[in-house]
Formats: sequence, structure tokens, C-alpha cells
Amino acid sequence: MRQGDFDLTQFPACLAGVDEVGRGPLAGPVVAAAVILDPEHPIEGLADSKKLSEKRRESLAAEIRTHALAWSLGRAEVEEIDAINILQASLLAMQRAVAGLTHLPEIVLVDGNRCPQLTLPVRAIVKGDALVPAISAASIIAKVSRDREMVALDAEYPGYGLARHKGYPSRLHVNALQTLGVTPIHRRSYAPVRRVIENQRSDVS
Repeated sequence: MRQGDFDLTQFPACLAGVDEVGRGPLAGPVVAAAVILDPEHPIEGLADSKKLSEKRRESLAAEIRTHALAWSLGRAEVEEIDAINILQASLLAMQRAVAGLTHLPEIVLVDGNRCPQLTLPVRAIVKGDALVPAISAASIIAKVSRDREMVALDAEYPGYGLARHKGYPSRLHVNALQTLGVTPIHRRSYAPVRRVIENQRSDVS
């Protein structure tokens, strides 16, 4: 696969693609995935998960889980995000995803411009989810997994619209925070959540 000056053939055939989802939301974990695709079972239609319909993502996720040589999910919880910041939590989730692989890749390619600390060779690829099929696959299964979790959390914490916006700071979500308050799954280090907490403290005092 080539796009501009990018040439995937410069990398070893046995590579793991890594991507994460959930940096922007006000609630829920950040989830990363690592995928090693099987060249004997190519998967058609891999692309950046954000550019695919929900139905197409679900279909591709099932194919990836069935036909990839290996895949793994990693995550960092809300408490970790608040403690070490979202960037470090995202890198931690990526580390955990790679650690869960049952096959050892020759190199790990990560979407973006920052690499997690690994014992394996690793390289960051800007817009990698559009350039590297294994990163596209990782973005798909990470997003499908996190979206499903947010739908389940919507039933546990009704009224916030989590099944609709998946925890992102939509107007519905911010308004619900102001009305219903902060839950254990909200990221207290994020400004909209922090403001609600501070306002509640002001009201009490």
C-alpha cells in the first residue's frame, strides 16, 4: 500500500498495528487494540474506523477477530487517566494491548506521533489508520469494543446519553452533567467535569 511517500513494503511482513480510541470523551476508559493480520486471509475494506458506518465496523470487527493472526485489547481506566493524564494513559493502554498478543511481531506500528515504551521495535505513523491495514484493523476493534461498553454503561447510568455520544462532550452530555452530577465513570481531570464538581462545592459552601 502506497500513499504519497509512504511505502508499507519498507517494514517486515509480520507487524502489529496499534491504535486507541477514547481520548476525547468525558467518561469511560481509553481502549487500545493491537492486531497482526494474516496475509493468507486478507480482509477487504479496512479503513480508519471513524470513516466507517457502525454496521460496517461491526462486520469488519468480526472478520478481524476471526482471521487475524493475533489481536488484543488494552485499556486504561478513568482513575488512571485522571492520575497520569490522557496521553500517558493512552500509551499505557497501547502497551497493554501489545503485551496481550499471542504472536510476537517483528515491529509495532502505532497510529499518531507518539510511541509507547516497548521491548519491540516500534514506529509512529501519522495517519497510520489510513495507511497501514493492521492499524486500521486495530482502530476498528478498539472502537467497536469501547462503543459496546459505553452502550452497556448507558443502562447503568441513565440520563447522560452515553449510548448516543459514547461519552464525548456533546451538549446533551454536558447538560446532563450539570443536571445529574458526576458519576464514577467521569474523568475528573477534564475541564467540563471539573467545573461541575467545583460548582457543586461552591453551592455547598
